[in-house]
Amino acid sequence: MAKTLDRVLIATDDQRIFDAALGFGAAVVMTGSHHLSGTDRVSEAAANQPYEIVVNIQGDEPLIDPAAIDLATQALLDDPSLAMSTLKRRIDVAGEIMNPNVVKVVTGFSGDAIYFSRCPIPYNRGVNEAYYKHIGLYVYRKEFLLNYSAMPVGPLERAESLEQLRALENGHRIRVLETQYESLGVDTPEDLARVIDLISQGNPVLNG
Repeated sequence: MAKTLDRVLIATDDQRIFDAALGFGAAVVMTGSHHLSGTDRVSEAAANQPYEIVVNIQGDEPLIDPAAIDLATQALLDDPSLAMSTLKRRIDVAGEIMNPNVVKVVTGFSGDAIYFSRCPIPYNRGVNEAYYKHIGLYVYRKEFLLNYSAMPVGPLERAESLEQLRALENGHRIRVLETQYESLGVDTPEDLARVIDLISQGNPVLNG
C-alpha cells in the first residue's frame, strides 16, 4: 500500500520464516545468521538488488502505516545528498520518557538527528520541552547501506545498543521526519494477541 515502494523482499536467517514467506507467495531471501543488526542483514539482502534506495521495514510491526513508509522514503527521493532517513513521534505517555526500551531522539534545525538514546533527552530543567521517540523504520541510499557493515562500531553504539548511532559516530547525517504513526511492535505473546485482535476488528491504519 506504500506508494513509493517498487518491491517488497523479506530477509531472514530462519528457515521457518523462509518457508512461511514462500507459502504465501512472498519474495524472500535467506541471509547469514552472523549479523549484529537488522541494518547489516538488510545490507546483505540488498547487495544484488537493482535499486538505489532501500527501505528497512521491521518485520515485527505488521500494522505499520503505509504513509509513514512514504514519508521517510520521500526524504531521500527529494534530497540526493541524504544517505539515510528515519522517523520520530512526539511522546504522549509520560511513562515512556524514562523507559529505556523507548528510544528517544533529538534533532537540529535541519531535521537531522543529533543523538539517539535510551535515556531521556534533552534533560528537562522545567522548560517542559517535548520528547520524541524514535520509530524504527530506516531508509538508506544503497551505496551507503552496502558500506555500513564495514564502518567501525563505536563506543556510543556499544553503550546504547542502537545501530543507528554507527552512522552518527562515523560522521553521516540521518534525516528524521515527524509522524503520527504509533509503533506497535510484536515482541511478546501478549503483543501478538493484541495485534490479532486489532486485525480481526479491522486495522485502523489499513482501514481508516
